[in-house]
Amino acid sequence: MNVKKDKFEHWSAEDSATLYGINDWGAGYFHVNEKGELTISPNPGKDAPAVSLPDIVQGIRERGMNMPVLIRVSNILESRINQLHASFRKAIEQTKYQGKYKGVFPIKVNQQQQVVQDISRFGKDFHHGLEAGSKAELIAALGTLHDPEACVVCNGYKDEEFIDLALFASMLGYRCILVIEMPSELDVIIERSRMLKVKPMIGVRMKLSTRAGGKWTESGGDRSVFGLNTAQLMELVDHLKEEEMLDCLRLLHYHIGSQIPNIRDIRSGVQEASRVYIGLVQEGAPMGYLDLGGGLAVDYDGSHTNYQHSRNYTIDEYCVDIIETVGELLTEANVPHPDIITESGRATVAYSSILLFNILDVARFDPVTIPVPDKLPENAHDLTKDLMNILSNINQKNLQEFFHDAIYNRDELRLLFKNGRISLRERALVESAFWHIMAVANKEVQKLSYVPDEFEDLDAQLADIYYANFSVFQSLPDSWAIHQVFPIVPIHRLNERPTRSGILSDITCDCDGKVDKFVDLHDELHTLPLHELKPDEEYYLGVFLVGAYQETLGDLHNLLGDTNVVSITIAPDGHFDIDKEIEGDSVGDVLSYVEYDAKELITFFRSVAERAVRRKMITPAQRKTITNAFEDGIRGYTYFER
Repeated sequence: MNVKKDKFEHWSAEDSATLYGINDWGAGYFHVNEKGELTISPNPGKDAPAVSLPDIVQGIRERGMNMPVLIRVSNILESRINQLHASFRKAIEQTKYQGKYKGVFPIKVNQQQQVVQDISRFGKDFHHGLEAGSKAELIAALGTLHDPEACVVCNGYKDEEFIDLALFASMLGYRCILVIEMPSELDVIIERSRMLKVKPMIGVRMKLSTRAGGKWTESGGDRSVFGLNTAQLMELVDHLKEEEMLDCLRLLHYHIGSQIPNIRDIRSGVQEASRVYIGLVQEGAPMGYLDLGGGLAVDYDGSHTNYQHSRNYTIDEYCVDIIETVGELLTEANVPHPDIITESGRATVAYSSILLFNILDVARFDPVTIPVPDKLPENAHDLTKDLMNILSNINQKNLQEFFHDAIYNRDELRLLFKNGRISLRERALVESAFWHIMAVANKEVQKLSYVPDEFEDLDAQLADIYYANFSVFQSLPDSWAIHQVFPIVPIHRLNERPTRSGILSDITCDCDGKVDKFVDLHDELHTLPLHELKPDEEYYLGVFLVGAYQETLGDLHNLLGDTNVVSITIAPDGHFDIDKEIEGDSVGDVLSYVEYDAKELITFFRSVAERAVRRKMITPAQRKTITNAFEDGIRGYTYFER
């Protein structure tokens, strides 16, 4: 269907920036230039050159890489780490807080080697550490980071091997903190630390009563699955006293949710945790660290509101509220201020990754292109005649009445067709007339100052389907699994008015493989404004803020594998350098993941082709062509290539 046009004929790049909310969710990293191209500025607020995303795509294509491609912008990752530490440093100075800030990155948010290495590199001056929730993640942390001032926080359930590894790391000079998630872990830590003759740094995760809003509210509260309740915490303290190891208790940890939209929930959690921390110090534990877990939200929709895809606070407000709350309460209790740890993962990496893909085709839903005959057959059913009468007479005054009548007639006529009462040709006429009515109704709805509830989904029902060269399940699993919305924008032609409304379908041939929820300042949109495709010209879209969780959670639906990945650094003079290229999975790669052997497949297929030669179904030359195509397919990219 057509996008509603405003009264102005001219369309500018600024209009596109407003339409897609780029200045609202882009956090200063993304803009539209005068040529209508989406650009990246790696240092918001600074006089630094912007790089065109279409130029980056052209550079990638010239180097022989196909779409889809995941772009990682290392400058943005560096900027996010710098901004987080600068905000905490400013809050500490303003409030005269006596402790320090010690950030850690939870590896589970993005486990890719280059991302973890970059975080360790960019965070070195700040002693930015890592959080590991499994043995594999701990090994990744110990193989990437070695800064005696940085913390390695060990969360998750821990077996003896995990605990030994953390204790060995302590012997090597790592500041490795074993956080107790369940009471039984303490005995193992005590036993292994005595066996290895090393003094452990112990933390404890507390179940706070505070619960945060948003999608992850179950992370907090009495029934959360992780951590100790108050009674268990006191038992742990008493047990450490009995073992004369209370001096090993150094950290209190809690986590009330990821993507916390409301600053009041954050402040409430900090307040409760500060009281617990004070109580532990009063019990005789030396403590020294207060770990607030994650929760710092990303403003995916740019609305700056208390909404699950947004947040009603800035990073500066987040830091000040934390430091101010902890400082005031501990000063009042005459307890030394601890070093503050946050496990901000989403806010650290989300902005630095962009998924780019091309549109392969579009299915336009234009009922007006389907002819409706001027005259009905003499034997047409009365309901069919009524439907044609609605089509001829629908207007704003009778819009709701005729809208409901059309739906009723269409449904009744479908039932008549099932019972053999009307012909296939008459059913086709009915369907055509019905969708003509819906198209007319939708145009009239666009003129209304108030849209009745029954018309809210009409625009989406009439939307075009743009077939996109990617897999939702591989590259945007949160979009499918938890209905997370991500900003999606054409990266070029932004000085042209988008005249179509569409949804996106991936290439998985799965009805769930689509994106039909898009960011908006006031609500979620069910269609995205898009441009008409031009012959012999690629149309590129970008999905932004995808650096958190999407690579880690992606799966092999339809055996569509990892995309190509390109890491870039934007230089001060305005050009970009490609730091690293990682080829996406080949067909052979993904088949091996599900236990196929490429050589066996090729041998089997060759034997099938040879049998066809013996039966004179094909010639030997044709056999060569066919088997070569099969083998090329195994070596090829899993996505659409052209």
